[in-house]
Formats: sequence, C-alpha cells, structure tokens
Amino acid sequence: MRDAVLEVDYLIRGAGAAGMAFADALVTGSNATVALVDRNHRPGGHWNHAYPHVRLHQPSAFYGVNSRKLGSGAKDQSGLNAGYHELASGAEVVGYFDSHMRQALLPTGRVSFLPMSELSDDGTVTSLLTGEQRTIKARKTVDATFSQTRVPSQQPPNYAVDPAIRCVPPNELSRLTRPYAGYVVIGAGKTALDACLWLLENQVDPQCIRWIVPRDYWWINRATYQPGKEFLPRLLASIANGVEAIATGESVDEVFARLEAFEEVRRVDTGVQPSGYHGGFVSDAELAQLRRIRDVVRMGRVTRIEPDRVVLRDGAIPTSPEWLHVDCTAIGIPARGSKPIFEGERITLQWIRLSQPTFSWSLIGHVETTDWDDAEKNRICTPIPAPDEPRDWLRMMAIELASQYRWSKVPAIREWQRNSRLDPFTGPIAGLQESDTEAAAQLARYIKFVGTAAQKLPRLLA
Repeated sequence: MRDAVLEVDYLIRGAGAAGMAFADALVTGSNATVALVDRNHRPGGHWNHAYPHVRLHQPSAFYGVNSRKLGSGAKDQSGLNAGYHELASGAEVVGYFDSHMRQALLPTGRVSFLPMSELSDDGTVTSLLTGEQRTIKARKTVDATFSQTRVPSQQPPNYAVDPAIRCVPPNELSRLTRPYAGYVVIGAGKTALDACLWLLENQVDPQCIRWIVPRDYWWINRATYQPGKEFLPRLLASIANGVEAIATGESVDEVFARLEAFEEVRRVDTGVQPSGYHGGFVSDAELAQLRRIRDVVRMGRVTRIEPDRVVLRDGAIPTSPEWLHVDCTAIGIPARGSKPIFEGERITLQWIRLSQPTFSWSLIGHVETTDWDDAEKNRICTPIPAPDEPRDWLRMMAIELASQYRWSKVPAIREWQRNSRLDPFTGPIAGLQESDTEAAAQLARYIKFVGTAAQKLPRLLA
C-alpha cells in the first residue's frame, strides 16, 4: 500500500550525526523542508548500536549539531578524564539527538522523520515494520551514510571462530553473568582501548587480560584539545606545534617524532613505532592504565580462533574455551577516499575539517543555504578522506591548511565560524585581548611556520 507523495526540498538518507548536523544547519539557516529516513528507530545512527560503556573521545563541546549544546560544559572531577571537559556517554549522545529531533526540528513543521525505514534510489521509502511504502520527491538528495561508521555489534568478526570459543562484541561485557579465566581483547583502535579500560576499571587483574594488537596507533593527546579560555593557549600551541613539526621535519617519522616531543601525540608502547593513525584521542591517565597490561601480542591480524589456539598472520598463541574473546576489529570509519560533495541534485556528506566531523557537516549545511553554484561550494568544501596511517595526517593537513586559508577570505564563512559553537578556534582567536599574551604568542608562532609548512607538505607527501 502506498500513501500520498511527500514533497520536500531535501531528502536525507541517514539520521545519524551527519544527517542531523546537516539538517540542523539547513533548517536554521533557510526555509527548506527536509525529510530524514533511517533504518533505526530513533536518530543517532551507529550510536544506537554502540557498547554501553562508550564515550566520546573528544570533549562534548565539540560534538553534535551547531544550534544545541551537548552536555553541561563542566570538567570531570574524577576518573581517567579528570581535569578535562566532559565526554558524553553513548546514551547521552543518543538522547541528545533524539531530543533535538523532537524538540527542535519536528516542531518547525518543515521536517519529517521516517524511522525504521529503507530508502531506495528512486525515492521509495519502505517501512521495515509494516512493509508499507510511500514516495518522497525531493529537489536534492543528501547521502549522510558515506562514512559508513560501524561498531562491532553491527558486523561479525572477519575471521573464523570455532563453536567451542565464545567471541563477543564489547556490548556483551556489561551483560556477563559469570567470570572467565581470562579475557582476550582483539584489536588496537578506540573500541579495543575502551574494552581494556572497562575491564581494568571493573577490577579485572591485568594479568588476566591478553591484548592482541594487530598494529600500533598514534593517538592525539586529549589535553591539547579542550574548550574555553583556560585552555586556549594550549589549543593554539597545538596548531602551532603541528605546523612547526611539518616545517622542520624531513620525513613522516621525523614529523611525528617532533609531534611526540611537543606532547601532541601519544603511543601506548613508547618502544614500538606505530604504523596506524585514525585520529583518536586519549588521556595520559588512560595510557597509564593500558600500560598495566603486559600480555600484548603483536603478531599481525587474527585469521582464525581454534579451540586451543588463536592463529594470527605471523604465528599462533594458546587459548581456551575458558577465556572470553572480545572482538574489537570493526573499522569505525573505513578509508573510502572522497568525491565531490555537491553534484547537482546530490550532496554527499564528508569531513572537511581535521578531527571535527559534526563541524564539517554543519558547515556543509550552512554552505548549502547560500546562492553559490556547485563549483564555488566545492571550492569551499574540500573533502578530507578518513586516515589510516601516519602519512595520512600530513595529507589531511595539506587539505586543512588550504581550506582554512580559503575560509578566511570568505566573509560569510568567517562569520559563521566565529559564531559556531563547534569551532574551537575562530571565535576565541577573534576575541583575543591584549592581556592574552600567551595565547597571542602561540598564534604568532603558528603564523611564523604555516607558510613554510604549506610549501613543504607536497615534498613530504611525494
């Protein structure tokens, strides 16, 4: 059965963080009508499927939609994030997006939300509950699923597991009803770090944890990325340190050695050179806990788990059905390359600023409210493909520096940034006072090195 046709200006596939941030900017800055279609029962995308102990890895102040604050703005007084601004839990993030949909977007009368639905390429929406269909006609279609963010509960392990072995996503940790002889955490990204930290926080002996690390990653020091005037000098030092490291380094490894000396990046084991970089944040307190785990296996990726051993690319280690295996190998944001964001009747949401996804999608939404043509919109919004290795940070910085320069020359963009709650730099820099000598000194250092860094990046990437 088909209902009447729904006509809107924009049809958005996906009501996760990307779709919500874009829709918020669009509805706030124009009179556009919008329909969001999502397979989940509420907004939030992958957050609906994340493990219960998940939290943001960067401050809540820098996440969410532009028009609505996430969190209280307080600093944590205890725990592994003590002294830094709060990190919203997964439940808080889902509740935030759900509240914004119900309290802000839907009441405008210009937004329709179709949950538990599948969208076909011809604009037909099929209910996953009833099978009923309806047609949506839109002036433009927005793909808010391009990043394909996924968590372990949404996909099985990519290796064979013998039926005698219990291998679970981290979602199952908080549902355990009996102890295990030991816990094998498989993976080295943020999900694996969270699983290890959860086990340690819940009093599991570090000697009972085996951590399979297919490859080591560089992590961003969370202390360098905090909101508010108190942290502004350190935040500006961070961007200055980045361009100085590029300007003075002669190779990717040398640049990262400088970043580490500046305390911009961290690694779990200082004796192992990381080959991966996904842009995750970590605190020193978290690293101290992780280093309590001594049984760390670096033999490549798991290929299969048998009743008595885990087979890896470079060997095998013993295991047992009495051990719980925790799969943390899902790639949250796959490296998919990029494509033009604005293509006639189609918009594909992607990152356009380093480490700031919801800022990116909000700015794209704002740009869509202008009367610029696609060529100008794409000039302003250059995609930054997801990173996988240290060299990708340099590639991302090359795009970032070029974009920042272009944005600074467009008054409409500069003004939006100055007033955006998601932009940690533009407003605070514009509001610097003569008394802010330390912050001003860091900004001057950035200006000193940024030109050299921009010129040097192509050679480092060659």
